[in-house]
Amino acid sequence: MLTKTWAYPASFVLLAVSIMLKAAPLQSLECPELIPSASVEVIDVPGDWLPYVASPLYLHAAAPMYGPPELKGDLTDFKEARTANEWSYTYALDGAFPEGKWLQCAYGERNQVTLSRRLPDETQECKFTYRKGAKAGQHGIKIQCK
Repeated sequence: MLTKTWAYPASFVLLAVSIMLKAAPLQSLECPELIPSASVEVIDVPGDWLPYVASPLYLHAAAPMYGPPELKGDLTDFKEARTANEWSYTYALDGAFPEGKWLQCAYGERNQVTLSRRLPDETQECKFTYRKGAKAGQHGIKIQCK
């Protein structure tokens, strides 16, 4: 009995692999919109001073980082794009990240408080698209990674 063997040209195989790699699904991430004022605790104030936190801290910025927050691994290589109402930053995350790839969300007009979490090691790129928010210093940020 004879069997037929299928042979695919190398160019066909490379094309199929290329299409699969480019079609990697985008992962949408979200930073919390705000940190509630009840979550902010001011301690060790001098003498008879009474702390009071009047309002929540609103999301102001987001970016990928090299390693956990205590390493302060800000990434400086990104592509920037601007339109009238939006601006975006795209970060390539290929290469070595021995301490991991992290997402940092920053709150307050001067990024006084941050929330961070580790990204999957296979994350290769993240795009952060900003819009002005309703509150002073607040930004709406759409995060797409692949």
